[in-house]
Amino acid sequence: MALSRGLRCCQRIFSWIPVVIISAVVLWSYYAYVFELCFFTLHNTLEKAAYLLVFHVCFVMFCWTYWKAIFTPAATPSKKFHLSYTDKERYEMEERPDVQKQILLDIANKLPIFTRAQSGGRQTSLNSTRFCDHCQLIKPDRCHHCSVCETCVLKMDHHCPWVNNCVGFSNYKFFLLFLSYSMLYCVVIASTVFQYFLKFWVGELPNSHAKFHVLFLLFVAVMFFVSLMFLLGYHCWLVAKNRSTLEAFSAPVFHNGPDRNGFNVGLRKNLLQVFGEDKKLWFFPIFTSQGDGHYFPLRTLSECQNPLLASERRWREDGSDEDGTDGEVENDASVRLDIE
Repeated sequence: MALSRGLRCCQRIFSWIPVVIISAVVLWSYYAYVFELCFFTLHNTLEKAAYLLVFHVCFVMFCWTYWKAIFTPAATPSKKFHLSYTDKERYEMEERPDVQKQILLDIANKLPIFTRAQSGGRQTSLNSTRFCDHCQLIKPDRCHHCSVCETCVLKMDHHCPWVNNCVGFSNYKFFLLFLSYSMLYCVVIASTVFQYFLKFWVGELPNSHAKFHVLFLLFVAVMFFVSLMFLLGYHCWLVAKNRSTLEAFSAPVFHNGPDRNGFNVGLRKNLLQVFGEDKKLWFFPIFTSQGDGHYFPLRTLSECQNPLLASERRWREDGSDEDGTDGEVENDASVRLDIE
């Protein structure tokens, strides 16, 4: 027991190493750019002021978004999705797998859940409830269990070691902004440093301790820019299709079968789900995503095709939940099924 606790403690410590590496590189880049380039290399006061202003705006936005991506807790399912004491006892006392599956299915029919488990054959899959044995809950749509965080995460995208956090419903916008401002940070550094890199290279500037910092600064900025360009491009494509990284590799299963585009409701609505209605706040790490992460609009299912819609309405009409909030969905779009 003590050994297991010690291993978990070591794992938590080592999980911060990627964050420490990124932080160290950024702090060095700040010193190299502000002091070695702007203070020790530049002589034009106007140029120096312009460089420092643009750099610090990008630096502040990068740090802000990185902080929010790291320290925003991953959103977990509400108590409505956890098994009650009675249901849990009934489920654990039952030894027949088919009966256990039916117990979970009966509970799921009372919740706004539209996806099914992916294990087993097609018929088995379409009739299986997504249940987490570790957390003892019925998984909401797009929710997955993270083995690193040891909890179920709403609209889980992936566990990112570079932010030491699960990227999901609560911080996906922050993660996208972190990638965007990281790339902008690299672009600003590379574009302003390049001319002085050439001057050091051809000998127009005297050799000094600033030369190493300027040369290495350009190399690091370009290297990170190329990596971020592909990663950000991939996540922009995911947002446009309204998919998570997990859903891109394994299509969610609905009542009528697997469908990679099941949550794709059009480019505009897909963007609004992540960034919100207020476009002035799109570029700031302030939570504006629509809904509460438990249910999402579907693309092609109609009321007559979806037997769970009536169950969802019953769930909404059950009064207040255990948290004291109204069971009604905050955004009508999250329960309206659009027909294309």
